[in-house]
Amino acid sequence: MAFESIMNNRFILNFMKYRYLLYELVKKSVKLEYRRSFLGVFWIFLSPLLYTIVLTIVFSTFLGKSVENYPVYLLCGRIAFDFFSGGTKAALNSLKKASIIKRIYVPKYIYPLANVLGKYVTFLMSLIVLALLVIVTGVVLTWHVFSLIIPFLLLLLLTLGVGLTLATIVVFFRDVQHLWGVFTTLLMWCSALFYPISIVPERYQFIFQYNPVFQIIDMIRRSVIYGQSYDPFQVFYVLGITIFFLVLGVGLLFKYQDKFILYI
Repeated sequence: MAFESIMNNRFILNFMKYRYLLYELVKKSVKLEYRRSFLGVFWIFLSPLLYTIVLTIVFSTFLGKSVENYPVYLLCGRIAFDFFSGGTKAALNSLKKASIIKRIYVPKYIYPLANVLGKYVTFLMSLIVLALLVIVTGVVLTWHVFSLIIPFLLLLLLTLGVGLTLATIVVFFRDVQHLWGVFTTLLMWCSALFYPISIVPERYQFIFQYNPVFQIIDMIRRSVIYGQSYDPFQVFYVLGITIFFLVLGVGLLFKYQDKFILYI
């Protein structure tokens, strides 16, 4: 009975009705990103690899041996942050570009969801580069690598929650897209992508502790590089932030979706 009532839920039925549209939008999102590129989807693998090589050469000069397995350390942070940044920006622009909703009914959440999932597909594909780099650099993996499922899931849900929130707000306040670009740049420097947190003065380290993106990156690094269990506090803290943004994003979307047509 409980299962039947869940499957007969109006939201679930609506989602199942448009699941093929969601699939096509996700596929389109991945293809459009590289459609005019000579190398096409190979940039999914080439971009993080070139980025890692260049920054390893630059930053290893300054950091020396202070960071263990620096190339892997760098790439773990880079691909996770790139997904969050790219996913939220794609979701942010999804509704204001979806002129089709003026002509036919389509659930509004489909567009930001499709854009985030499209970026997530790219993120998962780029993990192949990370796996190859782990092999080449001789990182010894432990059973903790299987715990990556938790930070990966949290990263997806956090990006979706923030993306849904931004997608609704930007319809009414277009300046948000510019402010978000500035904020993600600031967030990047507060996520310790290129450097260890140990070089940051102790009085400023609280910034990283309250940054959910850094916490997710740290969980990934612990699982891959150091073979350690991450702190349960990290999981519950990020989960709390994630639930907050998911509830806020879904609430704003359903409250104001009927007004979108007046602003798009």
